[in-house]
Amino acid sequence: MRLYDRTFASRLMLGTALYPSPAAMREAIVASGAEIVTVSLRREAAGIGKGGPGFWDEIRDLDLAFLPNTAGCHTVKEAVTTAQMARELLDTDLVKLEVIGHADTLQPDVFGLVEAARILIGEGFKVLPYTTEDLVVAERLLSAGCEVLMPWGSPIGSGLGLNNRYGLRSLRAQFPDVTLIVDAGLGRPSHAADALELGYDGVLLNTAVASAADPVAMARAFRLAVEAGRIAFEAGGMEPRDMAAPSTPVFGKGVLA
Repeated sequence: MRLYDRTFASRLMLGTALYPSPAAMREAIVASGAEIVTVSLRREAAGIGKGGPGFWDEIRDLDLAFLPNTAGCHTVKEAVTTAQMARELLDTDLVKLEVIGHADTLQPDVFGLVEAARILIGEGFKVLPYTTEDLVVAERLLSAGCEVLMPWGSPIGSGLGLNNRYGLRSLRAQFPDVTLIVDAGLGRPSHAADALELGYDGVLLNTAVASAADPVAMARAFRLAVEAGRIAFEAGGMEPRDMAAPSTPVFGKGVLA
């Protein structure tokens, strides 16, 4: 999976919120095989996360790539300022850009998203925008300088999977050379496999693993699902048919008089 000038072996990225303890978070990340973890600067700075004082030490000790995000930001100014602070704290130009436009669905404000992306890219950031599957918005973000797009599967934390397969499939077909990552709404490993089978380059998820009865086992399940989905895509899956097609040939079949 290629993110700007870096390549990662794993196509699964994990969030770091909602885990019952830093130890559980650490074990889940290891089991997932993820090489990138997202960090909400606003959440941890406010002490909202469950990580406690050992949160940062647990993550740093894993020697993974940090992807700070601007979760909880509802304006361009908030998002840009949060990204700037995250770069100073975590020493990375990568940022998952969120500008939330709707309080109930947490749908991105795509107008503010494009504006914030343009500002941050102008400041040297490598922006991964959390967006919808809208083709026009995708064009605007790419024109602003984004090299990665992160369309939602469904609302954050909903676990509904891929709500708009047609839209996601169209996005993949329209931009075959752009790194596309499904972000948000994946509740089961089968949802992740589905995204990879559509040709997406990776997935980012949090709640499905962190809130599972056994986060470590669920992280391992997602790891296997992502690997299976990618292999299936590269192998070339069969297209659905409207009629039955026998797998056993009928030519030469014996007939009893």
